[in-house]
Amino acid sequence: MSRELLRQTFTEDAELYDRVRPGYPEQLYDDLAEVLSSTKPSVLEIGPGTGQATRPMVRRGWSITAVELGAELAAVARRNLPAADIIVADFDTWELPEPTFDLVLSATAFHWLDPATRVRRCARVLRPGGVLAVVSTHHIAGGSEQFFVDVQRCYDRFTDDPEKGGLPAASAVLEDSSEFDASGLFGPVRFRRYAWEVVYSTAEYVELLSSYSGHRALTADRRDGLYDCVRALIEADGGTVTKRYLTQLSAAVSLNQPLALDAADQSR
Repeated sequence: MSRELLRQTFTEDAELYDRVRPGYPEQLYDDLAEVLSSTKPSVLEIGPGTGQATRPMVRRGWSITAVELGAELAAVARRNLPAADIIVADFDTWELPEPTFDLVLSATAFHWLDPATRVRRCARVLRPGGVLAVVSTHHIAGGSEQFFVDVQRCYDRFTDDPEKGGLPAASAVLEDSSEFDASGLFGPVRFRRYAWEVVYSTAEYVELLSSYSGHRALTADRRDGLYDCVRALIEADGGTVTKRYLTQLSAAVSLNQPLALDAADQSR
């Protein structure tokens, strides 16, 4: 299924997404604050969902404008965070405002944007010296390690995923600055990593899976079979599963006033 179709599955059950999607380590915002030149920055967030990454910024008194593709997700975000300005739009085609933001942040959403234009469009709305921060979430080895080896049998049976044999080590997650570097619009990328774990009950874990785009895109029969298989494994292992996450922050300071968008950028 295409990127365009997959990224629209999240809005199918905004309340579920709000209930089960984890937030982000508080240390991430402490580290980000050290890069920013303002203690009360003006922030453009891309793809806030229902506000998982937005809440800590609001608590810190940062001024938030957020662009969210899904109207249902945006409605929940507005309910959760009335102090934030939530705009329903596709960032890839949104009419960009003037370059006044201190920070552009996208948390576990940047990969859904058009790779041909996303860095340049982000740079276009940053003031000189502003920061682009991309936050990615990775599922890594740790926690209930044997469960994540065994559960691949369920995926082999009910999906088209190739055999993985467990989750990758944190060291396998690369620090890749090539997209920033190629743009010529940013200084060196600074990376920070945060490993953390969540313990889920059987029901909580299946709900979490139900918020993932790839799972939502399965046929009903395949999805039900997969979830039954997962439930059985967790129950056989005591009724809980511990999942280990790696959050990676990639942040870079804008070098100069970005160039205006060219015709190709504007036509997207």
